[in-house]
Amino acid sequence: MEIRKATIKDLEKISAVEAACFNEAEAASAKSIKARLEMFPDCFWLAFEDKKLIGFVDGMKTNESDLLDEMYEDALLHSPQGARLMIFGVCTLPSFQGKGIATSVLNACISDCREQGLLEIVLTCKDALVGFYKRFDFVDEGISDSYHGGVIWHQMRLKL
Repeated sequence: MEIRKATIKDLEKISAVEAACFNEAEAASAKSIKARLEMFPDCFWLAFEDKKLIGFVDGMKTNESDLLDEMYEDALLHSPQGARLMIFGVCTLPSFQGKGIATSVLNACISDCREQGLLEIVLTCKDALVGFYKRFDFVDEGISDSYHGGVIWHQMRLKL
């Protein structure tokens, strides 16, 4: 498996994996992903197997302390010098789930954020994934104010 940063050329592949991992209300549109890739491609960590994109982590940097719903749609909220990474998605194609892909990509993301000197990583997840993120030392802060996609989310924070 190869893990690398994204380029705009990865747009279609990222959009396809996003659509396979989230329902229509939760998934980022190709337009949103394109805006993110144009503004902050360095906030994407992509996992490939035999040149096939099988998973990724994406987010944006900010000085905000919490992940806000408007961040999902407004790439201009990215702050290149931000102290935190807000993760939008940890995605693995369903046929590759349970094989350690998300763990490997998330570890690469965390390591990179530490090297950059970021203070924290924040994400939201559904109840069923709280235990997964706790394995990386994310702390569950309870139910988020986010209602992205009409879902109840837990906000989780990792101090770096």
